Amino acid sequence: MWLDGSLRDADSATVSVFDHGLTVGDGVFETLKAEGGRTFALTRHLDRLTRSARGLGLPDPDLDEVRRACAAVLDAGSGAVPFGRLRITYTGGLSPLGSDRGDAGPTLIVALAPATRRPDTTAVITVPWVRNERSAVAGLKTTSYAENVVALAAAHRAGASEALFANTLGRLCEGTGSNVFVVLDGRLHTPPLASGCLAGITRDLVVEWTGAEESDLPFDVLERAEEVFVTSSLRDVQAVHAIDGRPLTAAPGPVTAEAVRIFEERSGADLDP
Repeated sequence: MWLDGSLRDADSATVSVFDHGLTVGDGVFETLKAEGGRTFALTRHLDRLTRSARGLGLPDPDLDEVRRACAAVLDAGSGAVPFGRLRITYTGGLSPLGSDRGDAGPTLIVALAPATRRPDTTAVITVPWVRNERSAVAGLKTTSYAENVVALAAAHRAGASEALFANTLGRLCEGTGSNVFVVLDGRLHTPPLASGCLAGITRDLVVEWTGAEESDLPFDVLERAEEVFVTSSLRDVQAVHAIDGRPLTAAPGPVTAEAVRIFEERSGADLDP
């Protein structure tokens, strides 16, 4: 991994217990798919990292340094990690206890770890907790992930891999680490960014490449959708075969299968070294 300017072994890469990312979750991050020493959509991820940092009031990350860090980590792990998760974390840095930031400057960490390729289909659950579409951090990829941890643990207890949220208005929003798409009358829909969902990199590409509609949808649309799938950097496009234990027939359905095909075909051209 890379920490503040140099490549480190995991055992020697340490940050202060006063780092604002640890004490108050004051940080942003990106997760990228890494395969064969290359990443998918690195430029898009770095653009979003900058947007998230600006949303928190952090200085813009030095993207040249971030690119160097990613390249160094990928090179160091190329033999041991043929398929992995590359994580870029950018925090408020050394700060006093409390919400005020210090003046030491941000912390930058880039780490690579092995990942498991996702199965073709998965089960999800719905949870009673909601996303706040009017939150100060709505749509930002921050390190304040506690509610996702709670919801994902509930999904795992139910034998599922993901939990889906409504927002405060009772509209379909997103998963703990994914975006959600539904098929209604043969047409593909996904919640708009105004719902409070993250502007997922894979989500945006699926919308662009398949012509999916961004639609304000009630949460109970999940009960009548013909097909459902979720997207993320490591899931790509993954069909849902059950929601809250209720099976969806023949997953992946034809619309989902076509989205998978298009994504696999087009994404090969968006690999960054």
